[in-house]
Amino acid sequence: MTDRFDWVLRNAAVFTPRGLAAADIGVRHGRIAAVGAIPAGRGAVEDDFSGLTVLPGVIDTQVHFREPGAEHKEDLATGTAAAALGGVTAVFEMPNTKPATTDPAALADKVARASGRAWVDFAFYLGATAENADDLATWENLPGCCGIKVFMGSSTGTLLVDEQEALERIFACGRRRVAVHSEDETRLKERFKLVEGGAPVSMHPVWRDEETAMKSTARLIDLARRTGRATHVLHVTSAGEMELLRHRPSKMTVEVTPQHLTLAAPEAYERLGTLAQMNPPIRDEAHRAALWAALKAGVVDCLGSDHAPHSREEKAQPYPKSPSGMPGVQTLVPVMLDHVAAGRLTLAEFVRLTSSRPAEIFGMAGRGCIAEGFRADFTVVDLKARRTISDDWIASKCGWTPYHGMTVTGWPVATAVGGRTVMREDELIGPPGGKPVDFS
Repeated sequence: MTDRFDWVLRNAAVFTPRGLAAADIGVRHGRIAAVGAIPAGRGAVEDDFSGLTVLPGVIDTQVHFREPGAEHKEDLATGTAAAALGGVTAVFEMPNTKPATTDPAALADKVARASGRAWVDFAFYLGATAENADDLATWENLPGCCGIKVFMGSSTGTLLVDEQEALERIFACGRRRVAVHSEDETRLKERFKLVEGGAPVSMHPVWRDEETAMKSTARLIDLARRTGRATHVLHVTSAGEMELLRHRPSKMTVEVTPQHLTLAAPEAYERLGTLAQMNPPIRDEAHRAALWAALKAGVVDCLGSDHAPHSREEKAQPYPKSPSGMPGVQTLVPVMLDHVAAGRLTLAEFVRLTSSRPAEIFGMAGRGCIAEGFRADFTVVDLKARRTISDDWIASKCGWTPYHGMTVTGWPVATAVGGRTVMREDELIGPPGGKPVDFS
């Protein structure tokens, strides 16, 4: 019968374009076919979500899953499992693997590796270099590509573009969004002497100071304004940058991470040591407060986890030999829902930052909204659940989280991708069936 559904989600609070509403959701062929009161018995499968909230599927637009080349830290199967357990329905993975994702063959290899192993949908950034700049306008349209990634400051891997001529060529060719790690390489090199012979990890934000970020981001704003290129500045960390970005070009968008909104120096370094080390760094409370103020003012467009796992053994090396990065894809939803519970963030702002705005920014066809015709991607949460985040919940190969021992209010209880439930009550439901994201 054409009026039947493959799946009906019943009795939930549903976040619609008009806000929360008591409604049922009918799913047919992987898409939302009805939102409202649905008569009993209309679904081949019916689930009662009484007391729960159904949100549009959360999209994490910045993860590092380490495959190929560093699978001892993470791979596409374990990274996407962590995403599904955390309520994330789609991920954009970064190009600083080994080899780096800088040509069509490397991109196709990642798509092939993810197929049949990924628990959620996926896409990959192409890494920009001085050598491939003139080809990116063609390559950016390949299946599975979400955009172009530029490292303006050295972070991890070998990708770095800091010469003006190469940057001009990259930004002048193509139309897809360019996502940028923004730190000034010259200043990083000049200031490395502060930590070169060994130093406390609390020196990390002293070496990679606010001026390092501001110089690069000011340069990036000028480049985006002159070229008109859609530009996405990643993991903004400082008050000064946010002030600059209040006056950014109209096609420039801004990301912050849960860790920069949640952790602060010096406490994070005192408690976590090198587990708190990431690029750009965790800064002090004044910078964290500035990020929240910018978010509330509408300067921030989306959240990304910058999931970048390393093993405990690697992290145990003395600073600055210790690598930068921390896991985060599995904890994005509970950590940010805890901010919702504390009143720092509204649920509507959470949905905008994790679903509707990322879908709009990157041109993700039919995602980011619970409405008829959209994909049936859902993050189902219990907004009242109190849980303690622990290392033993983490599916990432690294096996740790900087939030170990943190009690939060708000927890993902189910994840659905394209009408398939892939996680329910902390259990994966297989087989993995994630597919490349479709971009309009």
